[in-house]
Amino acid sequence: MENNNNLRQLNSKEAGILLISVFIVGFCTIIYELLIGAVSSYFLGDSIKQFSLVIGLSMTAMGIGTLISRFINKNLILNFIIVETLLAIVGGVSVPALYFAYMLADAYYFVMCLIIIVIGSLIGLEIPLLTRIMEKYYELKSNISNVLSLDYLGSFAATLVFPFILIPFVGIFNTSVLAGILNLGVGILNLAWFYKRLSLRQTRLLSALSGISGIVLLALFICSVGITKYWEKSIYEDKVFYSKRSHYQHIVMTRHKDDLRLFLDGNVQFSSIDEYRYHELLTHIPLSLSAHRENVIILGGGDGLAVRELLKYPEIKKITVVDLDPAITELAKTNPRIKDLNKNSLLNEKVNVINTDAYKYLEESSDIYDVIIIDFPDPNNTSLARLYSAEFYKLVNKRLAKTGITVTQATSPYFSPEAFWCIKETMKAAGFNYVYPYHGYIPSFGDWGFMMASKIKYEVSDIKLQVETRYLDKDTINSSFVFPKDQLRENIRASRLNNPTISEYYLKGWQYWK
Repeated sequence: MENNNNLRQLNSKEAGILLISVFIVGFCTIIYELLIGAVSSYFLGDSIKQFSLVIGLSMTAMGIGTLISRFINKNLILNFIIVETLLAIVGGVSVPALYFAYMLADAYYFVMCLIIIVIGSLIGLEIPLLTRIMEKYYELKSNISNVLSLDYLGSFAATLVFPFILIPFVGIFNTSVLAGILNLGVGILNLAWFYKRLSLRQTRLLSALSGISGIVLLALFICSVGITKYWEKSIYEDKVFYSKRSHYQHIVMTRHKDDLRLFLDGNVQFSSIDEYRYHELLTHIPLSLSAHRENVIILGGGDGLAVRELLKYPEIKKITVVDLDPAITELAKTNPRIKDLNKNSLLNEKVNVINTDAYKYLEESSDIYDVIIIDFPDPNNTSLARLYSAEFYKLVNKRLAKTGITVTQATSPYFSPEAFWCIKETMKAAGFNYVYPYHGYIPSFGDWGFMMASKIKYEVSDIKLQVETRYLDKDTINSSFVFPKDQLRENIRASRLNNPTISEYYLKGWQYWK
């Protein structure tokens, strides 16, 4: 059995193994926190809230683990290997467990908090144990310096590898499994080097525990595709025939008879049954009112459905589509079902597709547009909220011609009225002289809103359709600018980069309906 005396006999190779362990421990620590925060933001929105909860609860649990470590006075290497093995299995199954907890909506936060507390407590045990194991080889100041610097370096490496390599190429599900395998590898590596310092019984126990953990993690990794498909079937009502995680989001397409649906991060973007209603409202009302429409830009709208409507106007000479995710625009260009729906619109010679951040594009662009159409996902997190901020709309205003018109989808005035009217106040705060709210009924979404704005005054009564439509007519357009009094709101604050009230309003409104 290991004791303080035989710890004094650590050689340089064994010390090196422990230093490698410190680096990997730091790496996995951050990976688990990022994974749980990302999954919770994906499922529940409000990324600031989710990451704050994950970080705060993790730090508290780590403190508890560190406190517990003071009661471990012997068998330090044995206990360190046990901690790594337990962390491997809990961390490795964390994301799969959260996936299935999401299927039971009421259980999600309980499962999430339980996982964070267990992982955090185990992480809190790691560093104190490693520090005490190595204190017999290095003097105190060198020991603490070595352990903490390598732990921080591992954490830094994780922050780079996670967004640029693991999530785009491995995926969230398998990233948790791989992190678990890394933790298990640390345990096995230390077992292989220090088995002579352990009793035969201890070695057999650790070997069995490591073997069982390895089998579980390997099975999860091998079966990840099947497990993910099963999970998707339980989440999406219709058959999933396309699923891919891009660099930016999880893209899913489902189909039931003639109904094709596109989901981004679990949120429906369109249904082929009624998408024409949405896109006619988004495009033809501002286009019919605008004094000029030669040069048009769409921010978002990478599916090409809004472009399809714009191509009905022969006077439009140039259409620029700025969409962040090349996976979406490529899908719209190549997938037969979407191509049939958008009528090959993104391949039209008038259309120029640019894959970049819309905020950045407007900052760097010097072009002036007659019509600016904004078709972003709902502002359910701070990343999207910046695209509904006064600062963003100021950029839109700057790039809009004097007689130009801009329009944005503005979530539901029924399900989230505060968020809807917040967009109006935000556009006014951005310097638009005239803002015109309107809405329409889209079966897949319900009552859905839009916000149109301009520098000069337009009379909505002057709107006259000049192209063929399936949904819009004069009466529908006139009624779209009328709101029942139960949807009206007062004393609504504008949304800004440093105070994204749009997300607060949005999540408050939708929490009762999701």
